[in-house]
Amino acid sequence: MMLCLHKYCNDMAIKRSGKQNTASKQKNTFKKVSFNPLKSIKSPILRIISRVVLYFIGISLFWVINLRFINPPITWLMIQRGFELKEQGKGFKLKKNWLSYDELSDNLKLAAIAGEDAHFMTHWGFDLKGIQNAIKKNAQGKKLRGGSTISQQVAKNVFLWPGRSWLRKGFETYFTVLIETFWSKKRILEVYLNVIEMGQGVYGADAAAAYYFSKTGSNLSKKQAALIIAILPNPREWDARNPSAYVNRRANAIAKYLHHYTIPE
Repeated sequence: MMLCLHKYCNDMAIKRSGKQNTASKQKNTFKKVSFNPLKSIKSPILRIISRVVLYFIGISLFWVINLRFINPPITWLMIQRGFELKEQGKGFKLKKNWLSYDELSDNLKLAAIAGEDAHFMTHWGFDLKGIQNAIKKNAQGKKLRGGSTISQQVAKNVFLWPGRSWLRKGFETYFTVLIETFWSKKRILEVYLNVIEMGQGVYGADAAAAYYFSKTGSNLSKKQAALIIAILPNPREWDARNPSAYVNRRANAIAKYLHHYTIPE
């Protein structure tokens, strides 16, 4: 009987030892298997490119999400325009003053949507009909500003450099998708009305209202708001105080249709 008990104990010890070895092997297997997609890329050049792309996506996401809560202090366009004015002997000029969404004139919000982006409240960053119309009219040789939405204008003004190229257009599309994803329509319109160029060295609603009408950006009449938005296609040449016949017609059309639009609440 002692012999049987001894044999039983030995068998149990062997089984325990076998289980421990199996568990140990499994642990080692799990340690060896780690998820690193870059390791599967054999080419060192492709690995570097992949790493750069991943870093860019991470940084851009961080940047966009932060600017949902933090007001952009300055843009590349503001700096470039300032140096251009300095080279012309006019001195470095940069007038801007941030107003929160609730401080901005409702007339100006409505005028921006009526004059710049009629489908702002319903599109996801791109006005496909507007783009198609722009392509058709450009093909016919007609002068047209383009099919850029308010969201696209925010993307290129806040995150990108001035200029025109397919590369920049690609980045504009990317950042437009990001701000439409992570920002509210309210935030997009607020940033737009605070950073957009509205005159020589004049940026945003408050600076424009003071420059053209000696008012604040909170207190604009329908016509004044429409005049400011009417000059946006060419703010360095057109003047809201002394509008040309074309600018005045454009402003009247914008003011006439304000009640057809709604603003983000």
